[in-house]
Amino acid sequence: MRDRVIRDEIHKDILVPAHIVTIIDTREIQRLRFIQQLSTCYYVFPAANHSRFIHSLGAYHLAGRLAQQLQNVHPGRLSDDDSELVQIAALLHDIGHPPYSHLLEDPEIFATYHSHEKWGEMMLESTNTEVGQATRAVLGEARFGRLLAIMNGESQYGGQQIEPFLKEIVSSQLDVDRMDYLLRDQANSGAQIGGFDIDRVLRALRVDDDGHLYIMSWGLPAIEAYLVCRFHMYQQVYFHKVNLLTQSYLTRMLSRARVLYQLGELELDTGLKNMLTNSNLDVLSYSKLTDADVQVAMTHWADHVDGELSGLASKMLSRRGFHKSLRIDGMTDEMAQKLVEPMSRMLENAGFNPTDDLIIASISKRGYLPYSEGILLPDGRDVSEASPLIRSLIELDSRVLVFVPESIRDEAELKARDVVRPVQSRLDV
Repeated sequence: MRDRVIRDEIHKDILVPAHIVTIIDTREIQRLRFIQQLSTCYYVFPAANHSRFIHSLGAYHLAGRLAQQLQNVHPGRLSDDDSELVQIAALLHDIGHPPYSHLLEDPEIFATYHSHEKWGEMMLESTNTEVGQATRAVLGEARFGRLLAIMNGESQYGGQQIEPFLKEIVSSQLDVDRMDYLLRDQANSGAQIGGFDIDRVLRALRVDDDGHLYIMSWGLPAIEAYLVCRFHMYQQVYFHKVNLLTQSYLTRMLSRARVLYQLGELELDTGLKNMLTNSNLDVLSYSKLTDADVQVAMTHWADHVDGELSGLASKMLSRRGFHKSLRIDGMTDEMAQKLVEPMSRMLENAGFNPTDDLIIASISKRGYLPYSEGILLPDGRDVSEASPLIRSLIELDSRVLVFVPESIRDEAELKARDVVRPVQSRLDV
């Protein structure tokens, strides 16, 4: 096996030593080529069809750059062995993702539910998976155990200390995972939101006496740009109304497929049967699941006699007949719930099925979480204490959208405004 140079649109050349190549060339990591990084975002941004595989390579690359930077500014603090383990941890951080990434990481979809972190841990610990075998062979048992301890955020392994910054490089509010996906998702979506200077962010990072990462004061503007970039990516890309709608279509379609299978009215292939009905799913079977399992089934379901299943599948395949959101700003969960009954009556009167055709999607996110694994300055303060801009990102940003068939949207909006106006007035008091 030879060293490999992988050409990446974001980081250009990613250099991978031969022994790491043996880990990359396993089924469980190569499987990530067939899992979309942004689930259904490509319905809005057609070029946003990059995979978890290239993102994992990007995180690996950035972990190496950051580790080298910390070795330069803190000589002797980070060993070459731990530097490599951190890179491998970044490479492996996403191996447990289900098809369509976070979208299907849901106990309502998987009969056997674990978080993607848990599935990834199970893949590594298994003696039957290729990635588990290869990683053990490359590292040996002792270093393999330390790798798992770093990924789990443990403070020691085998009597040897593990400083917290090793975990923070891979998973924190300023980690290589977020840095890579923000750069990559922005580039592939085409969102023009300014970005951030990743070189300056990396140069500004240090390790304090307690072993935590902090940012030099001169790097604060770069951190502000990083967090603003993240905020705008949620606003313009991740929270896009069509993205929320297509996610709802996909999860509803799979839930309907399960019901029809249980009624004996639909056949499922092995992969979807494992996903939707197997309550004792093993790690080897899980690690064979990809987006293709859903995509191939969808092409057949579009012609199924069940109107709900075929309707949802047809929408996903043709991008026709999409529901439209009510154009009411400031919609809250409370307001949306008040709309359920009157909107359901309107749908029934118009010949629609409220169960299928009234869709409420909600999502919420904070642009920054201070103090809890926050980003620190040299004096120990959280960056939000030094930056009014970052403080403004702390407030919870919630979005609630109500979707109805396009043919009745105008009528539904008029009715909805009559219903929610008293609620809006009361909430403004």
